[in-house]
Amino acid sequence: MSTTIAVILMLAVVAYAVFGGADFGAGFWDLIAGGPEGGSRPRGVIERAIGPVWEANHVWLIFIFVILWTSFPEAYASITLTLYVPLAIAALGIVFRGASFAFRKVVVTTRYQRMFGGLFAISSVLVPYCMGAIVGGVASGEVPAGGEAGDPVDSWINPTSIISGVLAIAVIAYLSAVYLVWDARHQGDAEMVEYFRRRALIAAIVVAVLAVVGLIVLHSEASYVFDGLKTRGLALVIATVVCGAGALFLLVRGAPRGARLLGMLAVASLVASWGAAQWPYLLPESLTVSDAAAPSGTLQAVLVAVVAAVVIVLPGFGLLFLLHQRDLLPEEGVEDVADQASGSLPS
Repeated sequence: MSTTIAVILMLAVVAYAVFGGADFGAGFWDLIAGGPEGGSRPRGVIERAIGPVWEANHVWLIFIFVILWTSFPEAYASITLTLYVPLAIAALGIVFRGASFAFRKVVVTTRYQRMFGGLFAISSVLVPYCMGAIVGGVASGEVPAGGEAGDPVDSWINPTSIISGVLAIAVIAYLSAVYLVWDARHQGDAEMVEYFRRRALIAAIVVAVLAVVGLIVLHSEASYVFDGLKTRGLALVIATVVCGAGALFLLVRGAPRGARLLGMLAVASLVASWGAAQWPYLLPESLTVSDAAAPSGTLQAVLVAVVAAVVIVLPGFGLLFLLHQRDLLPEEGVEDVADQASGSLPS
């Protein structure tokens, strides 16, 4: 039972990386898009691409925390007691990012648009860095077992955490650029297609370089995870390389739909390889999945709740993304078709 819940938890982490990560990556491109005039077109593509769905993606993060604290309370206690600083920064970043994205749409003066836009973009980079640093702290054994607190500084400011944080930013930037190529093409903007295609290629090269550096760091700082990547996670590592190379090939050939799918699979495989590499530990070499698991009755209740969530929530997600991809959702602040037909204003 504990293995099943652990797999579900890993799948939720992958989903958050693939969907939420793309939104954070869009914020990275927003940050470096340029001034108000030069950056207006790419920012317009970004806003149209993530506007209707950006809030929904944090459901995965809530799901991850709920599963972790109910099913593996000892691991949850150790992680939160030790890594509370990056967790708090990430939480504040998510709040500031959401508020800034919403306010930037409604303020009319350039000064406030820049202020809220800058806060949105900076938060979009800070949050994934903290998430990556947390993963690095766990992988390098900086989080003690037993629900005890480790060092609140060294646990996330160390070589593994730093390279993991930087790699997280590069990965979500790559994934977002791949998505935005497709979105720009869907919007009929050939110039922006080329704009984001070039950035996706550059980001892919940066990811590859950082991944090599990360392996070197893991070899010296997190040997158990490094060895796991060569054994338990090897198939997923190979899948990451193959899918990533395939996505680049399709981008060069001008096939953004296939590139988007392969880019998504590459990132999903990369994240899953971390989980496979440190198996069967939640906290490498100190706390296994089975030892950290809650009583069987709790795990059964969690499994029932997960099934209910799949039945109730996932169809809504699917419908939301389907309507978004087919341009059937009204833009924020715009009167929709039904309201126009009835002659009434939206509430």
